[in-house]
Amino acid sequence: MLNQRASGVFLHLTSLPGLFGSGDFGANAYRFVDWLKEAGQTYWQVLPMGEVGPGNSPYMSSSAFAGNVLLVDLVELSSHGWLDQGDLTPHSKFEVDRVNYEPVKAFRLRLLRLAARRFFASSNETMRQSYTEFCDLEQGWLRDYALFMAITEQENGREWHKWPPEFMRRDAKILLNFEKNFADEISFWKFCQWSFSRQWAELKGYANDSGIQIIGDVPIFVAMQSADVWANQSLFELDENGQPAVVAGVPPDYFSETGQLWGNPLYRWDQHEKSGFRWWLNRIKKSLQYADIIRIDHFRGFAAYWEIPANAPNAIQGRWVVGPGDKLFQAIQNTFPNLPIIAEDLGVITPDVVELRDKFNLPGMRV
Repeated sequence: MLNQRASGVFLHLTSLPGLFGSGDFGANAYRFVDWLKEAGQTYWQVLPMGEVGPGNSPYMSSSAFAGNVLLVDLVELSSHGWLDQGDLTPHSKFEVDRVNYEPVKAFRLRLLRLAARRFFASSNETMRQSYTEFCDLEQGWLRDYALFMAITEQENGREWHKWPPEFMRRDAKILLNFEKNFADEISFWKFCQWSFSRQWAELKGYANDSGIQIIGDVPIFVAMQSADVWANQSLFELDENGQPAVVAGVPPDYFSETGQLWGNPLYRWDQHEKSGFRWWLNRIKKSLQYADIIRIDHFRGFAAYWEIPANAPNAIQGRWVVGPGDKLFQAIQNTFPNLPIIAEDLGVITPDVVELRDKFNLPGMRV
């Protein structure tokens, strides 16, 4: 793994040309793979492909497991009869040289909803079985994700810690009742993830067959407004009201005099360790379904991370806290022996970070 000199291209799928306001898993993605092959490249580094959150950032995703539904190829959906040719008329506000997210989101989600309705009304047993098998296989994260997205819609986008207590604290009976009453909405989000998964599997397979390996991306932290935190509150540093007491960031450095205040909730690493790091192992497993190699962002945070009071105006008043270090990566190595991981070791790098990286023979980065 990564033991021979090779080159590749760093490009997010949204940067590809596209008819519907942004790049996606459509024909231009396959053309890009063809170009990589012709150019003698080995790697395609795709960056995070999760849902975009505040600021349209994939580093603030609503799920660490779900894919970005805006990448779903609408033309492929039409090939199954779930969209008509007339549905695929581009919006007048789409821009050629950049993604204008507001009309792109509205357009794509409207057509995804239309396609989902037609899919569930169809009699294509092969595709229905594929959908059912996907839902069963991914149930460990998919149910919480679909519930989270559906409740967020009903709560007009309010943060989950401001939801009614029965939703915030995940009352089992209330959630089961919600699933029954909003079954169509929940099924819609599952349909989107199924579409993402099968289309990306097809494109990734095409790339691999062309001699191109995919380098994916795993952000170290997850967004506060995410299914991950809502569904696993005991694994994060939250108070009794579901709000973080401390948040993530980095100290002042040559990039910023006041540091960087990211605002992500921090992990309760002792709770992760008690579970055998199950959540992280599941996350790595899912990431390796999407990529051949994964870059773990902010690797230094596993040796020690910068903890900032949640009410701080900037990152200056933070402190270093020892991370999980060897314990986490030993658990990962036990499950994934080849450790197909690149350590993003940029920033304030101390000897403990280098020691952790080298102990597991992880390639680092140079910029």
